[in-house]
Amino acid sequence: MSQVCDCCGRGPATGNLISHSHRRTRRRWKLNLFSVRVDLGCGEAKRMRICSRCLRSGKVKRAV
Repeated sequence: MSQVCDCCGRGPATGNLISHSHRRTRRRWKLNLFSVRVDLGCGEAKRMRICSRCLRSGKVKRAV
């Protein structure tokens, strides 16, 4: 399953892991995704994978 937020489309970031001796190897920062029931309006709800940034900012409304 892909590590992509269904709301904002954000995916894993890439960069370098730098050791004490300054040797660099590639690494990935994965998102903090949650499987959430989202209220779509009109009484509809859908299960989506939403990142913590979207949940915290209020971009999506959780279904009750």
